[in-house]
Amino acid sequence: MTLGAAHSFAALDALVRPRSVAVIGASDEAARIGGRPIAYMLGQKFQGDLWPVNPRRPTVQGLKSFASVGDLPAAPDVAIVAVPVDLAIQAVDDLGAKGCRAVICFTAGFAEVDEAGEAKQALLTAAARKHGVRLLGPNCLGLFNAGVNFYATFSASFEKGWPIPGRIGIASQSGAYGTHVFAASLDRGLGTNVCITTGNEADVALGEVIGWMAQAPEVDVICAYAEGIRESEKFLGALELARANRKPIVMMKVGRSALGGAAAKSHTASIAGDDTVTQAVLDEFGVVRARTTEEMLDIAYAATKRIYPVRNAMGVLTVSGGAGVLISDAAADAGVEMPPMPEEAQAKLRALIPFCAPRNPVDCTAQVTNELSLIRTFTESVAKDGDYPAILAFWSQVAGGTSTGPKLQPMMQAVRADYPDRLWVMSMLAPQKVKEYEADGWLCFEDPSRAVNAIGAMFRYGAAFARAEQPAPSVPLPKVTLPATTPSEAAAKALLAAAGVPAVPEAACPDAEAAVAAAEKIGYPVVLKILSPDILHKSEIGGVLLDIADAAAVRAGFATLLERAKHHAPTARIEGVLVAKQIKGAVEMALGIVRDPVFGPVAMVGLGGIFIEILKDVCLRRCPFDATEAERMIRSLKGFPLLDGARGRPRADVAALAKSLSALSAFAVAAGPKLASIDVNPMLVLPEGQGCYAADAVIELEGGH
Repeated sequence: MTLGAAHSFAALDALVRPRSVAVIGASDEAARIGGRPIAYMLGQKFQGDLWPVNPRRPTVQGLKSFASVGDLPAAPDVAIVAVPVDLAIQAVDDLGAKGCRAVICFTAGFAEVDEAGEAKQALLTAAARKHGVRLLGPNCLGLFNAGVNFYATFSASFEKGWPIPGRIGIASQSGAYGTHVFAASLDRGLGTNVCITTGNEADVALGEVIGWMAQAPEVDVICAYAEGIRESEKFLGALELARANRKPIVMMKVGRSALGGAAAKSHTASIAGDDTVTQAVLDEFGVVRARTTEEMLDIAYAATKRIYPVRNAMGVLTVSGGAGVLISDAAADAGVEMPPMPEEAQAKLRALIPFCAPRNPVDCTAQVTNELSLIRTFTESVAKDGDYPAILAFWSQVAGGTSTGPKLQPMMQAVRADYPDRLWVMSMLAPQKVKEYEADGWLCFEDPSRAVNAIGAMFRYGAAFARAEQPAPSVPLPKVTLPATTPSEAAAKALLAAAGVPAVPEAACPDAEAAVAAAEKIGYPVVLKILSPDILHKSEIGGVLLDIADAAAVRAGFATLLERAKHHAPTARIEGVLVAKQIKGAVEMALGIVRDPVFGPVAMVGLGGIFIEILKDVCLRRCPFDATEAERMIRSLKGFPLLDGARGRPRADVAALAKSLSALSAFAVAAGPKLASIDVNPMLVLPEGQGCYAADAVIELEGGH
């Protein structure tokens, strides 16, 4: 069973598609919080029953008013609560007793305020759960579903205009920002038919809202705004359901913070802040992250065509060589591939205009304005010969010119009509022509860089949607018994080795003579390290000695390490010295685990040694995962050529590294919540077929010692 299939989001139907609505705290004044929803629904002709509850008025805005919830003629599908905190708690209890299925609570003054408000919110939530009532909010701006003229919100954004027909859904933790996206969409002419804001998320949270939209027939594209994810299972299930149903999610996730002060002890945790982990989760499910409102709407606009190419290949037709260079740069930044036109096609186009540049971008030059029939020839060649799944045409003012515009449009449309499965995008400065081109099936952008970014998002969706729905890979979990306190390096590596993460041959030695005996057995040269559960990062105190070549050097090094430990960490527990085989000719990598408070253990792989903190070239993934996924992570690194034989180096044992990374992910899950983090750095990867070995390992437990 997939993540999405494991959850049913239909429970929100009563909340979003009600047939009867009660308004607790209904106001006769249309501009007040308790009056706006009634005025909106009356004005837009909501077809269901609308029941105001106000004990002080016989009518509200021309509707019969009811003195209490108990006086309602029947149990409403949904109720809007717009009364003070204590009355809101009682109202939810009364509504539940009446049989109401869902509540939208506008009321503020709960957990967003202080501890007392948090206690009040707990009472509100308990009242809802006692009766099985789904609760949106409190402290939320509500929602609207234009398809059924349901406007359960007090937003003033409708003074700007009502939703226009369309299939974009907005899911937002922030009410003000959610309605901002709606208003901005209205300015862009985009149809946003559903907007749901979640407020304090005492019950219904963002993931469930996204999940509802992922299965709702009235939504094709989902715009989401998140400040932080409070749930995990439903959120992940929603992302997978949207992916499986080919519904693109463009998300604005704000807030960039570290996992906490204690996390700074771990290389992994200092890099894998909660925002980085969230990004890894979004990437896993093909969610595209927007940096600005403009970018969110650009991507949503492009997605409304519902063309998500699987093959990443963009063809560009331009009348400007400069624009072609700009577009190429934007494509490189967006990860958009621009493979060249076939040589035969290039020769054909050069025969028509000898000074054109037909490689890709295909610069047909301004010559086509003298011989307009060439426009169709060049466009047809890009579509047919180039076979690009997405085509960007840069026409600038030519598209709107009085001499060229009327002839350009039918020629471009004739080619587009022959290849309707392509994503056709126009960059032009002709606002008066946009609606006409859009009616023909084109996406229109003034700025070609924004067009490229939106096209890149469609490629990313295409790749995500093309992945077959498969059950999570079966990764056997080892039996793990963690020690009571933070283990030493030797103990940490022994635990990991038992789980399938091999360590460098080594021995823990309590005295110098034992160290000499170990070195003789392992073989010179060796590495000496101070052994203490209280000194996690040994190199910072000079606690690692390399190239120890004989017995005398072992004895001297042993004394040196003890002296340095005494000087730099006088209270540290010293268990002796670790003697390890010194491995040369290996690529240094780093593996790690950090426990995210929402998504659980997350694994990391990156370049090792000091480079992990300097370059931060890492890939993260939720645990557990198999060796195939582990190898994909490794190959995604910018530094992967170091493992793949760059500059004549021998190829490293990537398969062994992937096996160890997968084993580490399984260990992290099996270890449970007591495990805080793991650092394996460096992980020494030998040439192909020779394996990999952990040269250092730190396991941190919750609560430390």
